Amino acid sequence: MTAPTTVTAADVQAITTTRATDPGRIARLWAERRQPANGLVGQNPDGRLMLIAADHPARGALRAGDDALAMGDRSDLLDRMVRALSRPGVDGVLGTADVIEDLLLLGALDDKVVIGSMNRGGLAGTVFEMDDRYTGHDAATIEAFGFQGGKMLFRIDPDDASTVHTMEATANAVSDLASRGLMAMVEPFISGRGDDGKVRNDLSTAAVIRSATVAAGLAPTSAYTWLKLPVVDDMDAVLAATTLPVLLLGGEVSADQGAQLATWSKALANPVVRGMIVGRSLLFPPTGTVEEAVDATVGLMHR
Repeated sequence: MTAPTTVTAADVQAITTTRATDPGRIARLWAERRQPANGLVGQNPDGRLMLIAADHPARGALRAGDDALAMGDRSDLLDRMVRALSRPGVDGVLGTADVIEDLLLLGALDDKVVIGSMNRGGLAGTVFEMDDRYTGHDAATIEAFGFQGGKMLFRIDPDDASTVHTMEATANAVSDLASRGLMAMVEPFISGRGDDGKVRNDLSTAAVIRSATVAAGLAPTSAYTWLKLPVVDDMDAVLAATTLPVLLLGGEVSADQGAQLATWSKALANPVVRGMIVGRSLLFPPTGTVEEAVDATVGLMHR
């Protein structure tokens, strides 16, 4: 099947029809999918990875920029995902089962790195947000379907006792993936609730260093652990805190794309960085097209 470069209404209808009449096709397609030739070595000149993230909707986080429901239109999201995945230099995708199975049915995942999102239980804006339970992919399914790894969001709130339950579950998930020889991507933050009750991540250099060192120590082995870290002011200090491979987190949509790209470019100069994983910033750029945003970011890998 030729990889698609856009998604039509007919394509989306075909997905729904298949899900209703032949759900077993999804497992068959996973078994038939062409694996990426070089595993977690990207197609960019130095082997660094460029991944597109789309696991936000399952946590109820649909906002991109000023649009509170930007990721709520599945047809539009799939079209943006397919367009991003079709660009040269894009190696794969991170997502929950619903999104990546839609992409599978569209024929967009041959030769791509696929990372399953494992814990989406900490729904945005809920009282139980920090009790981030493992409601997504599990290690057994990630292995059975031929994914390259699993991703875990690990937020540390010093004032919320449920953090320790998420911490233990994350350590177990890292261990389960490692026992299967699969990458365990941990995305750590120091987080807390403001006066308005909303959870916010502390993006100070000290907080990111602390979260990275805690995440790196999870589980009986770190042999397969990668870190997904935000780009902050003193990124060299953050990256000096670990020897684990790091993927840079794209973060929120920025009104100043030029400044954001410059910040990413500086961080990419550090050899600990093994690539980038970006979602909303590329799928919903404030100006220009998805293709232009993706190409500009991939271009940073070539510098």
